[in-house]
Amino acid sequence: MHDRDSRMAAFGELLDVMDNLREKCPWDRKQTFETLRPLTIEETYELSQALEDKAYDEVCKELGDLIMHIVFYAKVADEQGLFDIQDVLEKICAKLKFRHPHIYGDVQVKTADDVSDNWEKLKLKEKDGNRTVLSGVPQALPSMIKALRMQDKAHGVGFDWARPEDSWDKFFEEVDEVKAEIAAVEQAQEREEDLAAARNRLEAEMGDLFFALINVSRLYKVNPDNALERTNQKFRRRFDYVEAQTIRRGRQLKDLTLDEMDALWNQAKQQDR
Repeated sequence: MHDRDSRMAAFGELLDVMDNLREKCPWDRKQTFETLRPLTIEETYELSQALEDKAYDEVCKELGDLIMHIVFYAKVADEQGLFDIQDVLEKICAKLKFRHPHIYGDVQVKTADDVSDNWEKLKLKEKDGNRTVLSGVPQALPSMIKALRMQDKAHGVGFDWARPEDSWDKFFEEVDEVKAEIAAVEQAQEREEDLAAARNRLEAEMGDLFFALINVSRLYKVNPDNALERTNQKFRRRFDYVEAQTIRRGRQLKDLTLDEMDALWNQAKQQDR
């Protein structure tokens, strides 16, 4: 691995390169916060995919792209007199020290959960921090991640189930409410009543059910987004097998009976094992 001086030199070179590009490259020169934002989101997803694939050479490259974006934003900000890269680095260092009083202070912690709980409490104390518990959860987050982060933050101030197993009652309560709203939709269809209102109530209850399941997952220390992505990948792998086997036999999926597809699906499950 490289030593500290080499790392600092590499970061200094990146700053020099970005200064040069901003000055001389027509594309780089025209970029703004607004034009960079969607590109940064795309880069974040590319990093996420590389991590999921355990493609560590790609992880290295994607991390470089993200660092470049950070430097780029700081460069644009510097030109507008807002802040520069040194301000960015100093603020994150100060934040990390403040949020780790068990390292830079005299607070005692025993577990990672203790650190996480203390982290949320400290965020509320910061003068330039969030004014309310949930205000630090970005509205633009995907819904599942947003739900998880809101639940984490509520937990940080003591708003949570006393025991993980207590969350199951709420989950099954939501299951029953979803079933009731499904029945209401079916009745509305038969009676030609306000179907839109019935479907709206079903959507609301389905959302409650998802939220409750995410909560169960969190309490059992399973990241629901990771869990769902594992299932997405498994479904894709098995469905691709079914399709490949169908094409190999000179047929199309739409021509198969459900029993034939089910047989191929069971073959795919055996391949997974």
